[in-house]
Amino acid sequence: MQRKIITTADGSKTIQIEDWNEQYHSVHGAIQEANHVYIKHGLLFFSSEILNTSSSEINILEIGFGTGLNALLTLLKAEELNQSINYVGVEAFPISTEELEQLNYPSQLNVAQEKLYQLHNCTWEEKHQISEVFHLKKQQLLFKDISVENQFDVIYFDAFGARVQPELWTASIFKIMYKALKQNGVLTTYAAIGEVRRTLIALGFEVERLEGPPGKRHMLRAIKR
Repeated sequence: MQRKIITTADGSKTIQIEDWNEQYHSVHGAIQEANHVYIKHGLLFFSSEILNTSSSEINILEIGFGTGLNALLTLLKAEELNQSINYVGVEAFPISTEELEQLNYPSQLNVAQEKLYQLHNCTWEEKHQISEVFHLKKQQLLFKDISVENQFDVIYFDAFGARVQPELWTASIFKIMYKALKQNGVLTTYAAIGEVRRTLIALGFEVERLEGPPGKRHMLRAIKR
């Protein structure tokens, strides 16, 4: 499928799949969306409202490693808070070196380019220490093939939208997510459609509909109670 780099409303770039008219991040602002959905309502919510301390490790699973933006923002926040994080990013179709070189997240965030390159250039299927507080393991597999249980505190569910890949938003996929989370674990996603919300509730999640990032009215956060 044809892909190209586009600039979103906050100046940060993302990848667009032209055949689907679908983007890896919101056209209203890639960095703004990631910070709002995954950092504010995922990582920071868990650490302040559920973990309530910065002394324990937080285990994060990202569904759709993609451009590495969510991982980069999490790395920066972990260093800022001195919070130990183990991060697993699942991606079936990694981006190319040419695409990586066109992404401008480091300059937008005023950090060294090497931070983003570290995330992409480390080998797959192995755990790497990226900084004193951040460990990364990338896994190249389909989401339906995830088979862990009670392992993660937070899931960033950042799959392509249900309009183009409805099979990623089914009860069978979210059942895998439910199993992967620890008790009181948090799943956060940019999506807010009623069918997804009802599916999460039916699986046993406690679901909140929250104010969305720029350009989107709502988003969802689900807790495994």
